[in-house]
Amino acid sequence: MKKIPFTEKDVNDIVQMIKGSNYVVVFTGAGISTESGLADFRGKDGIWTRKEKGLPPIRGKHFDEVKPNAGHLALVALQDMGVIKFLISQNVDNLHLKSGIKPELIAELHGNYMFMKCIECDTRYKREEIGWDREIHGRGFRAEKQLDHQPVCPNCNGRIISSVVNFNDPMPEKEMAISKKHTQKCDLLLVVGSSLSVFPAAGLPRKAQKNGVKLIIINIDSTPLDEKADIKLEVSAGEILSKVVAKLKEN
Repeated sequence: MKKIPFTEKDVNDIVQMIKGSNYVVVFTGAGISTESGLADFRGKDGIWTRKEKGLPPIRGKHFDEVKPNAGHLALVALQDMGVIKFLISQNVDNLHLKSGIKPELIAELHGNYMFMKCIECDTRYKREEIGWDREIHGRGFRAEKQLDHQPVCPNCNGRIISSVVNFNDPMPEKEMAISKKHTQKCDLLLVVGSSLSVFPAAGLPRKAQKNGVKLIIINIDSTPLDEKADIKLEVSAGEILSKVVAKLKEN
């Protein structure tokens, strides 16, 4: 089930599973963005993994410095081909939207660093839309005290906070609900770059697998669902997904 490096057969196996499915959903984690230069979180050298071991973090680039990589662009190609019905992401780096994933086809379970949101009506805003300046107004995290000079929601006058979900913050209800709906509808779940260890998000692939959904995992490190997966590959997501796209376009 685990192969390093991947072979032409691995590409063909993924292509055949996609062709044999009617409703493909993708679930991504930080591992898809490491090829853009961002740090991982829960991999063997991830920020939180090293912190728990008492080791200093290996820092990657800042979100503002990176661009979508081949893995992101391959998912956009699959979207444009009508293969992907929905994408669920744990990432806050904005690379999926920047790459061309349609906003209506993605749920960002842990938020997006580019967006603020109203705590009352749940409307999302880009920082510049509401005049939010981090140097003046801070990051606006939920757990921080609201400051008098911070912008408020133009829609309902509610408190504006960062859309990024931090430890102990509640998960966004709308994004969780729509993600559950799509994982219940899918017959193939493609996991890319996730350690599947951060809950409650990681509960979605587990539920899908228990419901008999076919499962493909592409992640450099091991995950708790490796032995349950129909295909598990510890390879570069960008390289293999690009080949999958090319093979699908041949037929």
